[in-house]
Amino acid sequence: MAALFASGHVIDAILLLVACEACVLIVWGRRRMALRPLLFNLVSGGALMLAVRGALTAAPWWAIAACLFAAFLAHAAELGLRLRNATGTCAACGKTTISAGGTMPKSVAFPTHELI
Repeated sequence: MAALFASGHVIDAILLLVACEACVLIVWGRRRMALRPLLFNLVSGGALMLAVRGALTAAPWWAIAACLFAAFLAHAAELGLRLRNATGTCAACGKTTISAGGTMPKSVAFPTHELI
């Protein structure tokens, strides 16, 4: 088991699962959900996993930094898409709420009505 971690192959297995998840989301979720934020989220997580793999296998510092920067860019793109697509409705029930952008007391994260 230690060799699995030391060689970074455990991260390879996780990255394979992430790639499978992306394929399933693309095929199944094409018409059911907004895919771009989810795919950017997966890219961000994949880049973080590559950084961990680099740390486990003694990769050069600049390779790990490049993976972390790629994760940052993908996360920033995902966040930008999610903020741009904010509709001002409660994600739990669909009622219209006041949205000031971000996580503010009157935004979607804190509904001003009861869900029950």
